[in-house]
Amino acid sequence: MNELVHYMNMMRLLAILALAAAALPAQTSARDWASLVGQRFRAERDVVYRTAPGGIDLKLDLYIPYDKKPGPTIVYIHGGGWQTGSKEQYVLWYLPYLQLGYRVAAVQYRLSGVAPAPAAVEDCRCAFRWIARNGAKYGIDPARLVLTGGSAGGHLVLLTAMLDESFDASCNDSGPAPKARAVINYYGATDLVEMLAQNRANITRWFRGPGDAAELARRLSPLTWVRAGVPPVLTLHGDADATIPLSHATRLHDALTKAGVANQLLTIPGGAHGRHTWTDADTLRVQRAIEQFLKTHGTPDDPDQ
Repeated sequence: MNELVHYMNMMRLLAILALAAAALPAQTSARDWASLVGQRFRAERDVVYRTAPGGIDLKLDLYIPYDKKPGPTIVYIHGGGWQTGSKEQYVLWYLPYLQLGYRVAAVQYRLSGVAPAPAAVEDCRCAFRWIARNGAKYGIDPARLVLTGGSAGGHLVLLTAMLDESFDASCNDSGPAPKARAVINYYGATDLVEMLAQNRANITRWFRGPGDAAELARRLSPLTWVRAGVPPVLTLHGDADATIPLSHATRLHDALTKAGVANQLLTIPGGAHGRHTWTDADTLRVQRAIEQFLKTHGTPDDPDQ
């Protein structure tokens, strides 16, 4: 009887050790990734993608592999109410994409204090065209471009993916507009007509140019451009967002669904504006959703290959 008990205990111990050994490589890989990312990727900073009126050089930061092997790329457009922010500001949010095997292109655009609407939209469209035309020499696969951004950046990535070519005349690129594989929209504004009517300071400042502001707001609202054939969209939005209400996300989700566009809406209960305010559990839940979405629509490389 004692021998049987001893045998069973040994089997239990071996099983525990086997499970621990199986878990160790994954834990080691996750732990060591930050130490190894510099071995895999380099930063190409301040690459000029266009010179805007007034001689303003607009730039990209590229986070690309040393071997320049073509691969999928995240085009990241920062937020900040169209009036603040920078391509460098959210660099730590790029890391999960690098870990998934993506390259990252971070876009600078003219803020509202530099040029009124639709300058920022035109810049982002031109940046996307430039990346698609010139990215191959940096290890960027032009057929696997995914757009992402938050708040004003979410609005801009939606427009970059959805607009027709009428906004591209200043891009010095007469070829057909490239198409994104997918869009990851963090709480982007989708109805600027509503926001303009609310006399929001950042919107009125951005729409200070000549012409009919209400008509321009309609043209710069992603809801205006929903139609069959636009890229798949994953929208992430907190239901306690007081800056851009959840209704912007739900109306977009409903319109995309009606148009037959593949899309998902993931709502964060109690989530405020700005993902840094979300709980760790919600942030990780969102990240798992992004990973699944990218597997379906973004065709990532296997980072372990």
